[in-house]
Amino acid sequence: MTRDRMLIIAAGISALLLLAIGGLWMAQRNAGDQFASCRQGAVAGGFEQFGGPFTLTSETGERVTEAQVFDKPSLLYFGYTFCPDVCPMDAARNGVAVDVLADGGHDVRPVMITVDPKRDTPEVMRDFTDAMHPEMLGLTGSEEEIAAVNQLWRNYYRSHDDGSDPYYLVDHMTNTYLILPEQGTVEYFGRDVTPEAMAESTACFLDRA
Repeated sequence: MTRDRMLIIAAGISALLLLAIGGLWMAQRNAGDQFASCRQGAVAGGFEQFGGPFTLTSETGERVTEAQVFDKPSLLYFGYTFCPDVCPMDAARNGVAVDVLADGGHDVRPVMITVDPKRDTPEVMRDFTDAMHPEMLGLTGSEEEIAAVNQLWRNYYRSHDDGSDPYYLVDHMTNTYLILPEQGTVEYFGRDVTPEAMAESTACFLDRA
């Protein structure tokens, strides 16, 4: 056997060993994860880092906690009602996903937490969410409460309100989070995900919960 052939064989064996070790590592990592087959990606630190206790004001003016808001599977989005384009499109997409899920027998609540509490009063939130989906729940609060709840989900936002322009914009992330009552946050979706894909993925988690 030539030296070159021996090197090729050795390289092939090494590659197979690496694949086997990688597969074993992935299997061990996912062994305790009931949702492993549903996940589209991984998050450094795990999904348990997202979420936590809060108290906010609902669109009906009532003070509510995270346990009351997430008493059933929910799709959580952070946005604001004065958003010119992205937020209405994302909120409407989430509403369509909820309808697709309902057709498949899954009861999921769409939720929107404002990143603009100065303008987004409960009444303003109610008008917006009612236009997006009849089951959508809008939440607002004080500046401090909104900052705290955004931090719980690692959601970046920045208001451009300098007091001179009532039509100021707010920069913010556009993820939608899937939250289950017992498991907490289990997945997130970018704004490029279609309502059908969101519904299919969400159904996978619900079927395994």
